[in-house]
Amino acid sequence: MINLDDRLVIVVSGPGGVGKGTIVARLLDRDPRLWLSRSWTTRARRSGEHMEAYHFTSGELFAAHAKAGGFLEWVEFLDYMQGTPVPDPPSGHDVVFEIDVHGASQIQQHYPDALLIFIDAPSRAHQKGRLRNRGDAPDKVEARLKKAAEEIEMAHRLGSVIVVNDDLDRAVNEVEELISQRRSKAGCC
Repeated sequence: MINLDDRLVIVVSGPGGVGKGTIVARLLDRDPRLWLSRSWTTRARRSGEHMEAYHFTSGELFAAHAKAGGFLEWVEFLDYMQGTPVPDPPSGHDVVFEIDVHGASQIQQHYPDALLIFIDAPSRAHQKGRLRNRGDAPDKVEARLKKAAEEIEMAHRLGSVIVVNDDLDRAVNEVEELISQRRSKAGCC
């Protein structure tokens, strides 16, 4: 495993449809010192979803990569698998993991000093609207909403900083400030 002791490890998690990907994309645009660890998934790409959002792969290739020790963590989620590959960031870059809260727990085991940030929607009704707008099937929307309560509880247990995405610009600024504070505390940058 790559030693990340000299880098900030940032974990951005949260339920589906709360805007994690949008927030992380904005952070990457603003801060060239951030490097995103792109998760693997066996689910199909959603309509309008960027090819770079995940490493989309087959179940067979995913299983082979897992067997070879290529993931820090992986999980079967609803009806597909997703996992976080062992990171290999460029020199001088802090690492961002955009994963679910269960994955955040496992990342924290590997990197105890990781900055855990949990993004949440202002309400489940708001989350439901976002999930529908991105094209999730009604049964998937309900499953994700049900899982959200469990995820927020776990985020609290992990000591994650909770950021409510009620205004995108404000949420991005808040996460950016959390990163800046952690860098200052660590004496890096």
